[in-house]
Amino acid sequence: MTTPPSSDPASPPTPPATQPPPGLRGAALLRDPRYNRGGAFSEAERDAYGLRGLLHSRVSTLETQAARIMRNVRMKPNPLEQYIFLAELQDRNQTLFYRVLVDHVAELMPVVYTPTVGTACRHFMHIYTRPRGLYICAGDRGRVAELLRNWPVAEVGVIVVTDGERILGLGDLGANGMGIPIGKLALYTACGGVHPDRCLPVMLDVGTDNPEIRDDPLYIGQARPRLRGEAYDALVDEFVAAANAVFPGVLIQFEDFATDNAFRLLARHQDRVCTFNDDIQGTAAVALAGLISAGRITGAALTEQKLLFLGAGSAATGIAELIVSAMVRQGLPEAEARRRCYFVDSQGLVTADRADLAPHKRPFAHDLPPAADLQAAVEALRPTALLGLSAQAGLFTEGVIRAMADANARPIVFALSNPTSKAECTAEQAYGWSDGRAVFASGSPFDPVTLADGRRFVPGQGNNAYIFPGLGLGVLASGARRVTDAMFHAAATCLAGEVSAEDLAAGSLYPPLGAIRGVSAVIAEAVAAVAWDDGLSDQPRPADIGAWVRAAMYEPRYVDLVGG
Repeated sequence: MTTPPSSDPASPPTPPATQPPPGLRGAALLRDPRYNRGGAFSEAERDAYGLRGLLHSRVSTLETQAARIMRNVRMKPNPLEQYIFLAELQDRNQTLFYRVLVDHVAELMPVVYTPTVGTACRHFMHIYTRPRGLYICAGDRGRVAELLRNWPVAEVGVIVVTDGERILGLGDLGANGMGIPIGKLALYTACGGVHPDRCLPVMLDVGTDNPEIRDDPLYIGQARPRLRGEAYDALVDEFVAAANAVFPGVLIQFEDFATDNAFRLLARHQDRVCTFNDDIQGTAAVALAGLISAGRITGAALTEQKLLFLGAGSAATGIAELIVSAMVRQGLPEAEARRRCYFVDSQGLVTADRADLAPHKRPFAHDLPPAADLQAAVEALRPTALLGLSAQAGLFTEGVIRAMADANARPIVFALSNPTSKAECTAEQAYGWSDGRAVFASGSPFDPVTLADGRRFVPGQGNNAYIFPGLGLGVLASGARRVTDAMFHAAATCLAGEVSAEDLAAGSLYPPLGAIRGVSAVIAEAVAAVAWDDGLSDQPRPADIGAWVRAAMYEPRYVDLVGG
């Protein structure tokens, strides 16, 4: 790690120690993933740490180990087997795991996160081998801080927490949802350079209302109906307070909570501690970035868009709220900005005369006649952009896509539901049914599409991993006390700015995944600048924020332990 010039009033955060603690040696050292490096221990290190004879004789390099890992990954018969293999690597050799993930992020992100993590969560209780993270149960009320102190690392900077009730588009998976915080935090490190020792996955194991999971004898969680009401809120409140007491200033990312809980908990805590909800705000930022990029293709400014959302949960309304605030920042009155956002939920078009609307839907309920279905809504409203967050596959039918194409020379179609099996349409359908005119993005990856006339499109994935690792890095590097909408605006603008003309010409609204670590650094710089500009940090502002951020990024490599 480098340091800023001596004229700077401060220095970047000190990285966690790479030296094994006193007494950790021999076989015990080989079982500790934070310090183990397997056959890459040098001759001198083998003598110093009592490893002689416990390892094969030839000393390996990190590069050789990584090549062996990738060879094995590519030999696995399916993505779930790849996921299991990489999880075992993470539990065995942390540095090697992240070296492989950083160097092959475009190939491995779909394995360690969407879409494969959805399959892994569904089978988590069946593939479980070794504990990772913390599990906090309803019966732990009154001692949550004690549980957090059981974590072996004192300098935790980021917690990703879920209660497993709304895992991707798969619903209530209970404690099986622990795969989500684990996967998210792997991307914090691989994409954002946040040191893995500063990352803590947490499962609020409060039961599940999914009887198929609850009654499985291999289920790893509380086999009881979900905790609800005041008792649930009290447990979450205690967790948030305890996390900030044990790990002062920690960034807490809420992940995959049910819609009502997601909005309520965000409103309850966002002005008191450093926290955000990735489903509401992270998804919103990546969608906003996609719309900004799409405008470069269609020629329409953000304030000229008319948006129709399929689905009105936390992700969809979170996107709309951020887009409204972005339009307001660009000069549009708030009432007009809201009139540019329309929703179709399970009961049809969200209109002002409906009495069944949840509070988060009411700001987008307009005086409109009802629409029989999604296609009728498209034909009546003629939106410029259609965004799917319904978690129901196939709802963007040929009729819907053709109606969008009839209304627009370049219809914007975002099928954002995860995993791939829940996408509202495929990339091939969007391009094919629009005669190649759709400006398409998806939540899960799709392969390039070649139409009959030879035109080739490379669809972009609107993955939250473009946002949250860089945002988290910026928050940690600046010591920000809060996470604000201004930070998400900055992150979305930066992400869109990283999309090249060549990317747009190929049909992609996002940069290549292989560039995501550099993109995260740019986003972190912008987020940190917002923290200092808005008075959200007590740390001295460095002269060069970009250099400061990059100096704080973790690089997975082996460090000489004995100096010989």
